[in-house]
Amino acid sequence: MAIGDFRDLSLDQLDDQLAKLKKEQFNLRFQSASGQNENTSRVRQVRRDIARVMTVARQKRAGSSSKSA
Repeated sequence: MAIGDFRDLSLDQLDDQLAKLKKEQFNLRFQSASGQNENTSRVRQVRRDIARVMTVARQKRAGSSSKSA
């Protein structure tokens, strides 16, 4: 997904997305270890999507806390 797609989500949705991506990353690691992973580029995509989600969530949390202060 593009970072713009993640910016449209709420914090709860971002947390759900993060959990889903981490679960996918876990499964991809097992597939790679057992030699069953057919799409090796997906590992990189998932890792970068996790970073994007965490970045947007951190920005939203920092923005909401600075507005309330």
